[in-house]
Amino acid sequence: MTVSDRPIATPSVDGPTVGMAVQFVLLGALAAGVGLGAAGWLAGTAYAGVTWVVLSRAMRRSGMSLLGPANQVTLARATLVGGVTALTADSLRGAVPIAALVTLAAVALALDAVDGQVARRTGSTSVLGARFDMEVDAVLIMVLSVVVAGSLGPWVLAIGAFRYVFVAAAWALPWLRGSLPPRFSRKVVAATQGIVLVVAASGALPYPAALAIVALSLAVLTWSFTRDTVWLWHHREIRSR
Repeated sequence: MTVSDRPIATPSVDGPTVGMAVQFVLLGALAAGVGLGAAGWLAGTAYAGVTWVVLSRAMRRSGMSLLGPANQVTLARATLVGGVTALTADSLRGAVPIAALVTLAAVALALDAVDGQVARRTGSTSVLGARFDMEVDAVLIMVLSVVVAGSLGPWVLAIGAFRYVFVAAAWALPWLRGSLPPRFSRKVVAATQGIVLVVAASGALPYPAALAIVALSLAVLTWSFTRDTVWLWHHREIRSR
């Protein structure tokens, strides 16, 4: 049997429009299954709208009219994150439907290991795809930190806010926008944040254990961001020449 290395031809889709449609289907399913309320619908609708606008603009800037196979997987992840966002917002009126929330988040995290493989296998890697994947991860971690903060305390929000604070700081400090060297440890730290938060949100661990692993996760994340910030600071003069 011969295995070909040629990319697999996979149909492309109009991602933003399909994504918005599927997002509303998911919201409807959650409404029927767990009783999604007004806050959840509002948050889910806002999330779908923002995703549509941002993704459409990014595609136009990149000269893309359709999403390839890897970005389709990331779009599926983004839709699941929209469901998690809606459930989290809806928790303001009552208890969080943990089973549904954890299931959606866990599947979204599992698919995070798929889109990169699909991109390489189909030859559809792109700068837009990498950024899209990163932004979906960031939103999921932010939303999960809100859920976990409800039981462990507001300090957990720092996990979700770290990247957004870093991006905001980069507007004032241009040297923070430099390119970082690839590091496997950075990928591991990023991947474990979501896993730790899902485990903590599930309620599967006793309070002391959940507190310990989330605190450790925050400590490791702080170390990772600090190391990258120091590296960018030391190399700022080199890039300015």
